[in-house]
Amino acid sequence: MDVELRHLRALVAVVDAGTFTGAAAALGVSQAAVSRGVAALEVALGARLLQRTTRHVALTATGAQVLARARSVLDEVAALHRVVEQSRTELRIGYAWAALGRHTRRLQRAWAAAHPRLPLVFVQSPTASAGLAEGAADVAVVRRPLHDPRFDTAQVGVEARYAAVATDNRLARRRAVRIADLARYPVAIDDRTGTTTPDMWPADAAPTTIRITHSVDEWLTLIAAGQAVGITSEATANQNPRPGVAYRPLRDARPLPVWLAWWRDDPPAYLGDLLDLVRGTYRPPAG
Repeated sequence: MDVELRHLRALVAVVDAGTFTGAAAALGVSQAAVSRGVAALEVALGARLLQRTTRHVALTATGAQVLARARSVLDEVAALHRVVEQSRTELRIGYAWAALGRHTRRLQRAWAAAHPRLPLVFVQSPTASAGLAEGAADVAVVRRPLHDPRFDTAQVGVEARYAAVATDNRLARRRAVRIADLARYPVAIDDRTGTTTPDMWPADAAPTTIRITHSVDEWLTLIAAGQAVGITSEATANQNPRPGVAYRPLRDARPLPVWLAWWRDDPPAYLGDLLDLVRGTYRPPAG
């Protein structure tokens, strides 16, 4: 006989209520059903879990250990249900560094007007899939190719690239800089979720030092301290201002594509509406 969730629920209910009668009332079933559930669990595990008397129910030593595991299993199952329920009551958009930058608020207003009963929630997840693979998001904003057959992607816009330097760096006094201007400094790169790669520089003019970082906060802290410079998207410059950090446009950098990604076999509800609205926020105003 296999262990079933109803068996675990019966054991936990008996312990919490103190009696089989109380457990039956808590679960909304008959006392006989609770007794059968506990007995079935004992048979499945091959161990006595409860000591029963006419007036009292007590855990055996084995039962105490099983109870702790049973609670943990039921908690995890409840968490699974919450994940599914949450996906029905809100649409979660994951991002690693910046959501949609200056377009974020515009999208939220447009979505709220079109779908007032389904909130659009942005969640930060510093992973390659921006929370998609981890279940933290239903859709993800990605700015680097996502080579994973589990996901579909669609380009929704492009963004300019910006340099990030310390405010006391001489480059901060310029209106714009070039990629070559940054090569004389250590360059901070997040090789897991960032969009900057060493091949942005010619082989004979590459930075001599690469500083690997693991989050936007670590990246900004290095730059503010003058220990590195960086290259990032327009969205980061808009969404992550930091004292001590100056963002300047890069004159000679190619625009950065922005994609939305989702599970190929489980696209979220209203995906078409979302794609249209996001593309609309990136589209220049008519006229």
